[in-house]
Amino acid sequence: MIFNRQELTDSQLLDLYKKILKPRLIEEKMLILIRQGKVSKWFSGIGQEAIAVGVTAILDETEYILPMHRNLGVFTTRNIPLYRLFSQWQGKANGFTKGRDRSFHFGTQDYNIIGMISHLGPQLGIADGIALADKLKDNKKITAVFTGEGATSEGDFHEALNIASVWKLPVMFVIENNGYGLSTPTNEQYYCENLADKGIGYGMESHIIDGNNILEVYNKLAQLKAEMQENPHPVLLEFKTFRMRGHEEASGTKYVPQELMDEWAAKDPVANYRNYLTETGVLTAEFDEALRSEIKKEIDDNLVLANAEPEIIPTYAGELDDVYKPYQHEEVNPSASSENIRFIDAIRNGLNESMQRHKNLVIMGQDIAEYGGAFKITDGFVELYGKDRVRNTPICESAVVSAGMGLSINGYKAIVEMQFADFVSTGFNPIVNLLAKSHYRWGENADVVVRMPCGGGTQAGPFHSQTNEAWFTKTPGLKVVYPAFPYDAKGLLNTSINDPNPVLFFEHKQLYRSVYQDVPTDYYTIPFGKAALLKEGNAVTIISFGAAVHWALETLTKNPEIQADLIDLRTLQPLDTETIFASVRKTGKVIIYQEDTMFGGIASDISALIMEECFESLDAPVKRVASLDSPIPFTKALEDQFLPKSRFEEVLLELLKY
Repeated sequence: MIFNRQELTDSQLLDLYKKILKPRLIEEKMLILIRQGKVSKWFSGIGQEAIAVGVTAILDETEYILPMHRNLGVFTTRNIPLYRLFSQWQGKANGFTKGRDRSFHFGTQDYNIIGMISHLGPQLGIADGIALADKLKDNKKITAVFTGEGATSEGDFHEALNIASVWKLPVMFVIENNGYGLSTPTNEQYYCENLADKGIGYGMESHIIDGNNILEVYNKLAQLKAEMQENPHPVLLEFKTFRMRGHEEASGTKYVPQELMDEWAAKDPVANYRNYLTETGVLTAEFDEALRSEIKKEIDDNLVLANAEPEIIPTYAGELDDVYKPYQHEEVNPSASSENIRFIDAIRNGLNESMQRHKNLVIMGQDIAEYGGAFKITDGFVELYGKDRVRNTPICESAVVSAGMGLSINGYKAIVEMQFADFVSTGFNPIVNLLAKSHYRWGENADVVVRMPCGGGTQAGPFHSQTNEAWFTKTPGLKVVYPAFPYDAKGLLNTSINDPNPVLFFEHKQLYRSVYQDVPTDYYTIPFGKAALLKEGNAVTIISFGAAVHWALETLTKNPEIQADLIDLRTLQPLDTETIFASVRKTGKVIIYQEDTMFGGIASDISALIMEECFESLDAPVKRVASLDSPIPFTKALEDQFLPKSRFEEVLLELLKY
């Protein structure tokens, strides 16, 4: 191994040695504790320390870095107190996740480190969003994000690289090519010779670097960082290295040929760098011994602190209160001035007023810029706010949602428009596993609104007509909004943008240009979790949301003798159970009307809640009316049969006779 110090001073060389030695000594201690049963699981980075340390060392402390679970050197180079790391690994309160997640599945804004989730890929899109925020701030910062060779097969990897290249984002994509994804060797992971070659397809600069040579890592990346600061652009970096221990300690390395282990053992990044420094007279045996003793004492002292810390005592409130970031609704009442506008105009007006109110708000989506979006809601926004804040995206929902999280991390608000709610399936993972869980896991909120044009009645077929709110109402950490009227759409959209938590905002396409209402011309908000009582009566409670509210109104207009409470839920998460229960206790009969398919829909949960809380007030079984349990078809006759409109009146009348 050839080391080239270039312009580095003796002091800098020794500083790098301290940084690379510390994680190695911690790992050696952890392996002892694993055998003693004092640490439950460990993902070893032995043999790969030069990458984590080298990358972190060239970054300023204010620049974000997104490591994986073998990058202990990132955390130690950022000088996180060791007792906090030890507490994290032991699942104690002084860690970063309050015992809710393990190992390095955490982030910390105090040290500008953003941790991974086990799905790996979304990490790369987050880096895009962070770098986009820095580019908008024009602060010349860069972002570094880690991944392994196995995760380069994930779609998120390709989506994130494509976005970074198209948007010229200053991101260092760090691939630690360590030979194996768990037990699968690289020749079964990809077919190209080098992963760096993948950069060519994205028009991206790429390099292959000896990941076991700390000086090659540091010097090359310092040069690249300067170039990226001068001319923002992404760089793909493939670090050749090896994983000297198992995927995690329990799995071992029996599947690795011994000659391969021996070959890479000779390339040990710590031992070889130590030998180089010793041979060149920079490092003395006395200094080395003193340094090791100092680090080992720091490890032992901090282990004492962590071990003395009591175990977490769980409470229901402690867990549930952290699912969402606390948010005090900002009530903004409308003025008397109003105009009669369509549902789609109310959405547009809310977006426009929020863009004026929040200078850090960025809208992203397919065709939303000059074209104005599939439904023309953002038509003209580019002229008003520029392409920095109104951004066309490639067709890559997953990375765009993750980029929204990155924007939120770095001080921005994000709106992601799904061209159709159906397409959210390709962005499902970062919504339910990243946005939804981040505040609960490590206290980081996701200030992201996902707009969801949804619903049937337009003969758009199985891929453009779903109303898929139930995918999200069951996911803790998400808020779900589903207005039926223009007034509510504007006020609730404004609240969604204000709320620092992730919001799924459903907009029924059939309502866009068919429903009119007098809507205030200025800015206002409507609180979440407050249903609207549209009609009052003593005979039956009708609970609905979205387009089905209008279908219910049509039925009641046709049957004026029916005295019904008609509840428009407006928000599904949080749910206004107070209004629901009060009405059911008054009427004694209830019917829940949704456009979604029956099984697993939110009507089932509302029905169960009513049975649990209002059973003694019921005079009849709770009834549900929903679409057929099939995919939504295209032909009008089939779609009409699928939707519940033709069945609601019959079920309602039968219930009233019960």
